[in-house]
Amino acid sequence: MTSPAPRVELTPAAAELLRRLRAAHGPLMFHQSGGCCDGSAPMCYPEGEFRTGDSDVLLASLAVEGVDEPVTFWMSKSQHEVWSHTRLIIDVVEGRGSGFSLEAPEGVRFLTRSRLVGT
Repeated sequence: MTSPAPRVELTPAAAELLRRLRAAHGPLMFHQSGGCCDGSAPMCYPEGEFRTGDSDVLLASLAVEGVDEPVTFWMSKSQHEVWSHTRLIIDVVEGRGSGFSLEAPEGVRFLTRSRLVGT
């Protein structure tokens, strides 16, 4: 029996960036709201800095090699309903987003790619 594919996964580039951000900022978390423009990009914050609540879903606690604690990945419930049939792949691309995500000063931004579950 094979285990199901993870709901959220990281590319090697995203994992490397998370290691650098963890060294600079301490434990980390992601939140993806589903707003327009960069609001739909995954935002990386120090763990606990973004307040989650009943309108959010914890999708994953990501194990990152070289990071002592898991990186939590939260999504708004409304966005989760839209993307419930997908696997989310967190990647990094060049360019600055317009949010408060920790990677902004690095000249890169996190980006969510998606794949239908089962593909």
